[in-house]
Amino acid sequence: MSANRWFATGNYFTTYREEQRIFSTHLDRLVFCLFLTAFFVWPFFIDLSTKYMLVLDNILIAVIAVYGLNLVLGFGGLISVGHAAFVGVGAYTVASLAGVIGEQHMLITHGWPLMIIGAGLMGAIFGLIVGLPALRLRHLYLLMATLSFQMIFEWTIGFLNFFNQGQFIYVGRVHWLTGEVGRNEHYLFWYYVLLVTVVICGFGVRNLLRTRYGRSLVAVRDNDRAADAMGMHPGLAKVFAFGLAGFFAGIAGAMQAYLDRGAGFETFTLHESIQYLAMTIVGGMGQLTGCFFGPAAIEILDLQMEHLAEWAGHILPSALDLATGLRPLSFGLVIVLFLMFEPRGIANWWRILRTYLKLWPFRY
Repeated sequence: MSANRWFATGNYFTTYREEQRIFSTHLDRLVFCLFLTAFFVWPFFIDLSTKYMLVLDNILIAVIAVYGLNLVLGFGGLISVGHAAFVGVGAYTVASLAGVIGEQHMLITHGWPLMIIGAGLMGAIFGLIVGLPALRLRHLYLLMATLSFQMIFEWTIGFLNFFNQGQFIYVGRVHWLTGEVGRNEHYLFWYYVLLVTVVICGFGVRNLLRTRYGRSLVAVRDNDRAADAMGMHPGLAKVFAFGLAGFFAGIAGAMQAYLDRGAGFETFTLHESIQYLAMTIVGGMGQLTGCFFGPAAIEILDLQMEHLAEWAGHILPSALDLATGLRPLSFGLVIVLFLMFEPRGIANWWRILRTYLKLWPFRY
């Protein structure tokens, strides 16, 4: 590495310790701190409506969920189309307990951090169970195994009385240092909780990839036979990836339940699993920054299509239900275009921009 870690234009590492640094240069660390400070202080200067605060909260929840899916899809080289079911496991862990002991029970309202961690552990258990077929299956067969879990989850939630047959199960409002979080502060409070969780989980994933377990996961993705010859266990690495994916999904699901004040069946269907898959692809598989860009892009696209449908509804005949067809059309079109023209996702654009800024004004 260059002696000047502020304006280094190349990576000239002399030790493995230098190569495994989270931030290559001091400038990278400074930019990260500025972005993080901006995300924390902007609510003091900008007053957003409840609708847009909900959109921001949903983006942050999706970021946490995509952390886990990217470990399976991007870093592990596996495939999963049942990620919404893992998120649902976390949400219904909180909601079902609230239905048993009461939505205003102290464990639900005051012990919500423990409930979130417990939901993550429950998601990890289901992730390990669903990941067991990865010991013997791959590609299309593994896809069918995860799809089966999604179908089993939907049937279980939709038909068992314990889960209110898929109907909404309420969760009480949480309490903080100043007392109960009221309706006016609800979305802003969860914005900060989600933002802190996103940062902690992001550093957790980044540090995981620096360890022997993360490197073995990437090695199994690149060539599982070569990884096996080097002493790694490909099957255990794959199951480990599913367990971590379930943990992050469980945390995201628990926060979704607290944010929505409950859990309902329609939030964790196969359509949502496909949406998480699209977020990973659009953001960039195997890139940590893609976990931020993908959810933001898909959520903003969904919001814009809703506005476009409302605008077109005033012009076109009412018999033409544009909103029903426009959102799936744009959703599928974006996925196809990214797979064709930018398979490395938006994270690759960010990489190109960072490289350009480091090399400017030189062309190479």
